[in-house]
Amino acid sequence: MYRTWGSVVTVGLLALGSNASPLTAYKRAPSFDYSGSKVRGVNTGGWFVLEPWITPSIFEGNGAVDEYTLTQELGSDAAKSKLQQHWNSWITQDDFNQMAKAGLNHVRIPIGYWSVIPREGEPFVQGAYQVLGKALDWAQAAGLKVMIDLHGAAGSQNGFDNSGRYGSVQWTQGDTVAHTIKVLNKIRDDHASHPAVSAIELLNEPMGPNLDMNTVRQFYMDGWGNLRDSKVAITFHEAFEGVSAWNDWGSGMANLLLDTHHYEVFNVDQLKLSPDDHIKSACDFGGQMAASPHNTISGEWTGGITDCAKWLNGKNKGARYDGTFQNDQKIGSCAGKSSGSVANLSSDDKYNIGRFIEAQLEGYEKAAGWIFWTWKTEGAPEWDMQDLLKNGLFPNPVNEPSARKYAGICG
Repeated sequence: MYRTWGSVVTVGLLALGSNASPLTAYKRAPSFDYSGSKVRGVNTGGWFVLEPWITPSIFEGNGAVDEYTLTQELGSDAAKSKLQQHWNSWITQDDFNQMAKAGLNHVRIPIGYWSVIPREGEPFVQGAYQVLGKALDWAQAAGLKVMIDLHGAAGSQNGFDNSGRYGSVQWTQGDTVAHTIKVLNKIRDDHASHPAVSAIELLNEPMGPNLDMNTVRQFYMDGWGNLRDSKVAITFHEAFEGVSAWNDWGSGMANLLLDTHHYEVFNVDQLKLSPDDHIKSACDFGGQMAASPHNTISGEWTGGITDCAKWLNGKNKGARYDGTFQNDQKIGSCAGKSSGSVANLSSDDKYNIGRFIEAQLEGYEKAAGWIFWTWKTEGAPEWDMQDLLKNGLFPNPVNEPSARKYAGICG
């Protein structure tokens, strides 16, 4: 099948210009060896793309459920003032230094399209993209590699609040895909040559079951074509189709990195798993990742074995675990799990979360590695890496086998 990237037409793996001379495929290697070294990283969730459960204080006392409605309700001036204060304080150089000290080598930084190229008529405010530029320098100073992650696309690619706008999936309608390509090209032009940037993710979690997957695959092809001459790994999410669904895709497209997000808390059957079954599931998933022909990372995962964190399922929505979300059947109590510090968890919870974390470290390192979600929260103990490290549930440093309490947990 013919694919087009601008004025270049490709047939199979061969790009032909107007003189019909063959062009070699993209050869420039990323600044991190994704084939030979393990990714050990963390996300800066809730920084440039707000999520109510990560920073509930920003969403208390208003009717907003996502960044779109927050900026809409506050108005441009008040929203810009509030968010600039957040952007300049939530993550700082010191956070990057802490990440490096903990043995991490990567940080995945989510950014929304509206911060890069805003669309007329939308209430979003700008300024986060300028702080992203500073963040790259902070990462470089700390010795960390950065994956810039386009976390929200025009129209919303998944309908989640973490896309910037909660509701229907309207990405691929109108000019939204073309706008997404423009955003990626600007990120490429502005930041792909930065020494800290080793990867760019084309789009976080497009909702494959709600989209035409031919359109998603073409978008990935186009994105790869535009980025292939940059010194970055071109990262694509498996679009909720499963890791193995991409085994026969991407042949000859150099420097692809497959991203899959493994959570075991967003349906009742997973929440009913025993701690040992959670561990087995994570170990088995690592085996699936390792079987992929692509370099594969788990670019989001958590210590969570419940969905109890306040507003995790959306603002003012309950939890499946205690039966308060959509009248689900109660599995257990969220007491002591929905907010607060890791230090306040029960001894059983600490033990089970610690084992589950180490099972995922071991499982995902069978493949190309992992990036935890997320670095810090205002009080979601199962999800807060900074707090998990402080309280000994996350091995510290993460790159030292001797720091792991449950070595060989996957058998």
